[in-house]
This record gives sequence, C-alpha cells and structure tokens, in this order.
Amino acid sequence: MNQSTRKMLNSSERQLLRETEPAKLRKRDEDELVELHRRVRRARTKYAKLYRRRASAQVNKHGTRAMASKANKRTSVKAEVFEDALARVSRRLAKKAAAEADQLRDERLAAARAAKGGGGGGRRSKKGGDKGRKGGKKQDREKKQLRTPERKRAAASNRAATRRKQAKRNSR
Repeated sequence: MNQSTRKMLNSSERQLLRETEPAKLRKRDEDELVELHRRVRRARTKYAKLYRRRASAQVNKHGTRAMASKANKRTSVKAEVFEDALARVSRRLAKKAAAEADQLRDERLAAARAAKGGGGGGRRSKKGGDKGRKGGKKQDREKKQLRTPERKRAAASNRAATRRKQAKRNSR
C-alpha cells in the first residue's frame, strides 16, 4: 500500500490492515482467521456500499457516471484496499481450513483403525494402499488435474458442441 493510501485510512482501519499482513496471518488459528475475515469483510462492504450509494446520487449532478465516480475516488480506493485484504485473509483461511480438515480426517481414520483391531491384516486395494503416498490429499488432487491429450480433446469437443447448440438457438 502506498503512502497516499495509508494517509486516507484512520487508525483503526490501519490496525485492521496490519492484522492482514502475511506474517501475522500465519500465527493465527482457524477461529481467529474467521473472526478477522468477518471484520475485514464488513469494512469492505461498508466502503463498497458507500461508494455505490454516493456515486449513484451524484450522477444527476455531474451528468455522467464517470464524473460521479471521480468525485468518490477516496471511498473507492478504501474499498479496493479492503478487497485486497479480504482476499489475503480468505486465502489463508482456506489453507488453514483444508489443513485442519486433513488432520481431523487422519485422526478419524486412525481411531477407526484402532477400534477395528490394530489396522493390520485387512484387505488392501488394488492400487497398493498407502505405500507410495507422501502428500496424501494434495497428491490426489494433482493427479486428478493432469492435462492429458485425451482430456484436452474431450474438453475441446464439449466446448465446440456447446457453442454449436448455442449458435443454433441464437439463430432462431
């Protein structure tokens, strides 16, 4: 954030933005991130609504939406700053939630294996079970998202079919 933008903000808004810095976000647990997300979203919504309301009220006075928007530049800058902060918090919250979900799943599976009788001697899947796995869920996601030539061809074929159907509808 540049110096002119920083000067537009009051002390509580600056404090809220300092809390969204990556180093500080890493120290927070999931519940604290949810609370911070809620606070940043409220600030973003406040300035976005205020900008839209003021701009729409000034359209008649200025004659165009572009001129009305220029009159509310400060409010729009604040809305953008909080939008960026919200994106940072949202990304961190998503990562933290996924990690927590993976951890809970692993604990549940371990408890189920322990209750079943040690977890050994059961049937293995044809793929070899967990022998070669290092990353778990993330590795599965990467495997699913491979872009093979067959998948690319199928996607292109589906897109073309959809576009042909839409063109047929539009020509009616």
